[in-house]
Amino acid sequence: MVRPKKNRLVAFNPEISYFKPRGIPMVDLEEVSLTVDERESIRLSDLLGLSYEEAGQRMGVSRATFGRIIQRARKVIADALINGKAINVDGGNYTIVEDSRIFVCDECKYKWDEPLGTGKPESCPACKSRYFHRVSE
Repeated sequence: MVRPKKNRLVAFNPEISYFKPRGIPMVDLEEVSLTVDERESIRLSDLLGLSYEEAGQRMGVSRATFGRIIQRARKVIADALINGKAINVDGGNYTIVEDSRIFVCDECKYKWDEPLGTGKPESCPACKSRYFHRVSE
């Protein structure tokens, strides 16, 4: 029995989900599919420059799994660029999350962001108090 795929955490989901070569009508184009989690892997590694370990943590997967996701994403993009195909971004196993978490200190009222995947902070960066809570905005 195959283990079900774990949802990947995606922190960025733009409205744009289709790319095609300029000047070629859609009826003349082949199309390749890039999943939303594959696009997120490209954003984290190639755009933000995160290591596979850091990017995997942000997506909620292991370093090895992240490596497989980005390898497939790069292959799809290379195929589209080299062979003049349209890219449709859709599907995949993912959950949309916030890229960071916001905390507020109960003592000094200082507000700060912690990136997703860094764990719970130990204390307030301003006053070092251990009394703080997470807020949603």
